[in-house]
Amino acid sequence: MDANKSTIMKSARNMSGRINWFPGHMAKALKQVKEKIRKVDIVVEIRDARVPLASGNPSIKEVIGGKPHLVVLNKTNLADQLICEHWKKWFQAESKSAVFVNALQAKSLKKITSTCKDIMKPRWQKFKNKGIKPPPLRLIIVGIPNTGKSTIINRLTSRNAARTGDRPGVTRNQEWIVLGKDLELLDTPGIMPPRIETEEEGMWLCAIHAIKDEIIGKEQVAAYVINQLLETKSEQLKKRYHLNCLDHNAEELLLLIGEQLNYKRQKGNIDITKTCGQVLQDFRKGLLGPFSFEIPPDN
Repeated sequence: MDANKSTIMKSARNMSGRINWFPGHMAKALKQVKEKIRKVDIVVEIRDARVPLASGNPSIKEVIGGKPHLVVLNKTNLADQLICEHWKKWFQAESKSAVFVNALQAKSLKKITSTCKDIMKPRWQKFKNKGIKPPPLRLIIVGIPNTGKSTIINRLTSRNAARTGDRPGVTRNQEWIVLGKDLELLDTPGIMPPRIETEEEGMWLCAIHAIKDEIIGKEQVAAYVINQLLETKSEQLKKRYHLNCLDHNAEELLLLIGEQLNYKRQKGNIDITKTCGQVLQDFRKGLLGPFSFEIPPDN
């Protein structure tokens, strides 16, 4: 067990400073978004409700100019509901257009289209005053990887219009998707900010899988997630892995979890990589309970 623990600690020591992941195709996609902006009415930015600001992309803000901007906070089913309520008040206080949704619920997604139509009412009224039928509403969907952009589009269209996957960077192209005679969407690849401001924000993005696990290693990400859950004395963590108590540090707890799951190598040592992978998978599915990493600045 000491060797396994050493592996986790070594991984933790190797990761220092800011975490960044900005492959070449993302730089190209950002340039394409800038070119397409003039063709759309509203920029819809999908973020993760567990990290409402950290899952935003300052680069997007720079390229949208004066276009209306709607922030969609997805995955509310995985976030702490009380903290989500605080975030709703924060966005209102900041006069920012924002809706909180769960992409797995069709009713929840109606907030997106209805809010976009509300934003467009003044402009549409100008067309109507001139006796002209308003053109179709054109939206561009942007956001960092794995925030649920493609899932939202597929739910809105009731078909597999956009590729989905449980790994960052699935969508690579930009294409128009017709939702109806009055609504069109332009899907775009997930685009990370060229620079992540703090190491903590980088770890948040790793935990929600916006950044590939391979960038810093599953062991490091899993240890971080366990530490966060330990701070809240998560009963669901304890229940999920049939743990007697949580009076351990993250490294010790991962070894206990591996033992409970019987994830062992031939010589009887815990397969820590497999254990960490399982912990991350369970966390990202919400099986370790709802959790929010980021709270509003004024809190």
